[in-house]
Amino acid sequence: MMYEFFIGMRYVRAGRRGSEVGRRNGFLSFIAVVSLLGLALGVMALIVVLSVMNGFQTELRTRILGVAAHAQVTSVQGDLANWQQVADQVRGQPHIQAVAPYVQSQAMLTYEQTVRGVMLRGVLPADEDRVANFARYMRFGKLDDLRPGEFGIVLGVELARALQIGPGDKVTVIAPQGLVTPAAVLPRLKQFRVVGVFDSGMFEYDANLALVHMSDAQTLYRMDDNVSGVRLKLDDLFAAPRVAYELASVLREQNPDLMVSDWSRQHASFFRAVEIEKRMMFIILTLIVAVAAFNIVSTLVMTVRDKQSDIAILRTLGASPRSILAIFVAQGAFIGIAGLIIGVVSGVALAKNIDVVVPFIERLFHVQFLSKDVYFISQLPSEVQWGDVWLITGVSFVLTLLATLYPSWRAAQTNPAEALRHE
Repeated sequence: MMYEFFIGMRYVRAGRRGSEVGRRNGFLSFIAVVSLLGLALGVMALIVVLSVMNGFQTELRTRILGVAAHAQVTSVQGDLANWQQVADQVRGQPHIQAVAPYVQSQAMLTYEQTVRGVMLRGVLPADEDRVANFARYMRFGKLDDLRPGEFGIVLGVELARALQIGPGDKVTVIAPQGLVTPAAVLPRLKQFRVVGVFDSGMFEYDANLALVHMSDAQTLYRMDDNVSGVRLKLDDLFAAPRVAYELASVLREQNPDLMVSDWSRQHASFFRAVEIEKRMMFIILTLIVAVAAFNIVSTLVMTVRDKQSDIAILRTLGASPRSILAIFVAQGAFIGIAGLIIGVVSGVALAKNIDVVVPFIERLFHVQFLSKDVYFISQLPSEVQWGDVWLITGVSFVLTLLATLYPSWRAAQTNPAEALRHE
């Protein structure tokens, strides 16, 4: 063991009890412990908060993509006529797991005296189950209850609540395209029977989306065998931008009217806002770690002032300024590394068990952080991403190391004769 490290560790510990020197050293050790715990608390808070934000981001992405598709192929002309050929061509491309055609347009739903504007989507239930997760969101009925020619409809839970409609009731669907007659332009109406209700947890979909069979939607909108597009499910949702770009290049070789969009482009503003919020929280909480690092600065400054005579004696015994510098760097690094280890371990443990800790606190203090009546995510989700953990560890270690440099440099500049003049 190098003597610089040995002396640095001695300075971390308290001195003898019952003497003035012991009490002074004990106070310095208390300050060191406070700095260590402050650093550990900052690192722990940073890991837990970022893990919770990762959990929220994943939960929101899962709920959005449970209703939306990873990517979709549409035509700049509007309707997609040769969708079977396009679907067959897409199925042969890498990273494509499932393909489902769809018809989508605006409509109005009326029930008794209530009217609501909705996005009406015609689907093939068997294919739709492969690209979306409606099966897990169905509160009543099944997607397979949508059968061609029976004009069944599945509503979002908020839409059903707004219309005050229940399963088995009949709702009138008004298409925006009217019937031109010699007398006037008449709206196109059709009654649909409610066969299911889904609850995705996303108000945007639950209040504005209705599902019908694709053939019924084609009949309502007079699209013959055309569709609005083809929805795709990929093996890696994070590769959607790259896969969409490559797929668009392949499809446009045969049909330049086709275009491919992915989920990151359709919900770009939403996920960009979440990512910016995560970065800002990282910056803000890093300031806590910086404050703990400044505590290490104050601890080392007090230690240097208290150990002036020790430094002078070491210098007279032949210790170089570099050795003096190494002694106090070792002391500060020990405080920083110990705080980092405690903070990382406790932060990861808390983040992985947040689903147990938060309910315990709620029961203990009789509070509820995320009420089901207000928030559609009623539990704190958490996802530990080791990339974030290593980034936090690296940034905290660098801040800690930088905090030791100035006090250690001042200690190395100590003049032995000046320090021992009043001893």
